[in-house]
Amino acid sequence: MKKVNTQNLIIGFGKAGKTLAADLAKNGQKVILAEADDKMYGGTCINIGCIPSKKLLTEAEKLPKNDHNNCAFREIMERKNQLISALRKANYDKLDTIENVKIINAKAKFLAPKTVLLSGKDEDIEVFAERIFINTGASPAKLNIPGSQGSRIYDSTGFLNLDFLPKRIVIVGGGYISLEFATIYNALGSEVIILEAGEVFLAREDRDIAEEIYKTLTNRGIKILLNVQTNEFKETEKETTVFTSKGNFSTDAVLVAIGRRPNTYDLDLSKAGINTDQRGFIIVDDKLKASDNIWAMGDVAGSPQFTYISLDDYRIVRDQILGDGKRCRSDRKNIATSVFTFPPLSQVGMTETQAEKSGKEFIVKRMPATSIPKAKILGQTEGILKAIIDKSNGQILGATLFCAESHEIINLIKMAMDNGIPADYIKNQIFTHPTISEALNDLFS
Repeated sequence: MKKVNTQNLIIGFGKAGKTLAADLAKNGQKVILAEADDKMYGGTCINIGCIPSKKLLTEAEKLPKNDHNNCAFREIMERKNQLISALRKANYDKLDTIENVKIINAKAKFLAPKTVLLSGKDEDIEVFAERIFINTGASPAKLNIPGSQGSRIYDSTGFLNLDFLPKRIVIVGGGYISLEFATIYNALGSEVIILEAGEVFLAREDRDIAEEIYKTLTNRGIKILLNVQTNEFKETEKETTVFTSKGNFSTDAVLVAIGRRPNTYDLDLSKAGINTDQRGFIIVDDKLKASDNIWAMGDVAGSPQFTYISLDDYRIVRDQILGDGKRCRSDRKNIATSVFTFPPLSQVGMTETQAEKSGKEFIVKRMPATSIPKAKILGQTEGILKAIIDKSNGQILGATLFCAESHEIINLIKMAMDNGIPADYIKNQIFTHPTISEALNDLFS
């Protein structure tokens, strides 16, 4: 067996891993980057996450409503595939041209704290590394019930790569990934039913926000059923039947969207002295260290599962090797999030419910999206905007925007919160017109 030594071994070609590899190599350090799947160069976001799903969403938005068109669907999928292939190649080529980086297509398994076996198609390599960085990401969680291995049962990755447009879709799970796919395929012309096991729709949201989202989705024709236990799938030549506690549903495709699990189960982490939590996420300290010489970054470290958090994890780790070592996870002030429904749902900071539990005295500001001139121009007047303001000092505690272009506007509010800019400053800010951002004048008034 071939044996090699290196300063740095990075397991996983994700956002944090690829960015760290480039930085270390440009600073004269030797790097081996191991990726098990050659279709995952660039990470989840580029290949099976943010980019392909948002490409489909954008394409679907252009189609006539209720137009179930298989031909158009295949063309959309081809454009999506071309985009992803180009991005994947660009990510690979960018690292492959750096002198000190060696990319190896192989599965990784720990043999010891500093030794990893890389098993490739053609050869196995034993790598001894001074430092090891794990950036293996997460995968869709499985639903272990009878029939779950059927040919019409898909996870989110499968649904991004369908070769036909289902007329009927059942989605098991009522979380944010579920809502995004429901939005996409509803816009493409499919009949969509969401089966949520919980009794409350979007339990983490304030009720006024959740009700507005529910109303908007159902007005578009998406059916949402709550408190539904999914028990079994049965497949025939023509369709699949979903057996549940609230009846049976015949469908052409099933999407299982019940969360994600970390890609740690095949790494033999115990041989490296690395501990995981009950769900399999690697336990790390505030600087993402799992042991003296091993770091975990991104989804696998239990970080919020967004590519921009993986990027910030890279900054924290890079700072320990090439900087002053002061950055840490607890430095993160506010994390903005967006769910790409029609319209998108974006948030930062506290919800009203969280503010109530905090004991702070606060003011709630609300406004309907229909009052925004730009929303009327776009023909996207659904939604609501909501802000939570500290009564004692006027600081913004949080905001939830369910409206057109909210995924852009939420970043302005995050920057204001991070820098202690009060609500009155935004209220009196001069914004261009007509824009969605000028709605912040009214929201914070």
